[in-house]
Amino acid sequence: MFRKIITAIIVVPLAVVIIAFAVANRHMVTVSFDPFSSAAPAYAATLPLFAVILAVLILGVVVGGIAAWIKQSKWRRAARRLDGEVRSLRQEFATIRDRFGTGEPAPTQYAQTPAIPPPAA
Repeated sequence: MFRKIITAIIVVPLAVVIIAFAVANRHMVTVSFDPFSSAAPAYAATLPLFAVILAVLILGVVVGGIAAWIKQSKWRRAARRLDGEVRSLRQEFATIRDRFGTGEPAPTQYAQTPAIPPPAA
């Protein structure tokens, strides 16, 4: 319930800002994809300014997400490797516990550590 309230507190104002941005920037702009001819481009699209800006923003988020996913591949690989090691160690521990007993550690007597006296003033 708390998460839904927080999401609503964030999403509703964000939606209002995006709608206000779209209404304020609805005039048409021509986007050219031809770097050699600006007067008569081979391909150009006439779109509302807010659509161009939002499309570029979404493209940036997607490209950034892909870059982060690729950058984190070594951590995912290490996590898979360590997960396999943990599984094999747990299986080995279960085998040892079944063979030798309950697996409860023996109670140990720890030596009491001496207290360090405070410095003399």
